[in-house]
Amino acid sequence: MSLDDNLSVRVNGEDRQVPGGSSVAAMVSLLGLDPKRVAVERNLEVIPRSLLATVSVEDGDAYEIVHFVGGG
Repeated sequence: MSLDDNLSVRVNGEDRQVPGGSSVAAMVSLLGLDPKRVAVERNLEVIPRSLLATVSVEDGDAYEIVHFVGGG
């Protein structure tokens, strides 16, 4: 697979296409979220926020992403 190929993943129950070679942080950014303000679970395992930029998205992964919203 070249870096130009898209990967099929599932994010919060929806099928998505992500560019091959993407980190989880890059995928989160593509979804319009700030990687510093999310919790990410991949295939039923939580990824520490400090590792989001180093963990690669793999074809067939299933993600649950929760983002934190400030306010009062």
